[in-house]
Amino acid sequence: MRLTKSTDIALRIAMRLAVTSGGPETAAPTTREVAAAVGVPYTHAAKVVSRMTHLGVVETRRGRGGGLALTALGLTGSVGRLVRALEGTGDVVGCEDETPCPLRGACRLRGALRDAQEAFYAALDPLTVEELVRQPTGPILLSLTSGPDPLD
Repeated sequence: MRLTKSTDIALRIAMRLAVTSGGPETAAPTTREVAAAVGVPYTHAAKVVSRMTHLGVVETRRGRGGGLALTALGLTGSVGRLVRALEGTGDVVGCEDETPCPLRGACRLRGALRDAQEAFYAALDPLTVEELVRQPTGPILLSLTSGPDPLD
């Protein structure tokens, strides 16, 4: 199973925010800064941040002193829950696509793939973003500098 690009970006943003939430003395990073640090185009990051805000994982603040912050749910919530919310729980294969599979009425593969998908999510359920950024990952995330937007 392969995650969508949006989910990949969301997880990278969550991890970056987890290590840059240093308290009141640390300025909250902007979407543009986080996008550059994790190597994704600003426009993609902005869409993902919007979705993450809707899910309650990221908090955005406008104006002076504004920026992005990971919420408590984003930090300590299940990575599996987050990935499910971002990916959805649709079928791994397109049994019901525009041209439906002729085997769909009696296929055992569809159920097996659904079980495999759930096993994938279940493996992520006990993980939190907080755990993902522990040594050695956290310091590496902090060393990423905000470079130019990949599309600029």
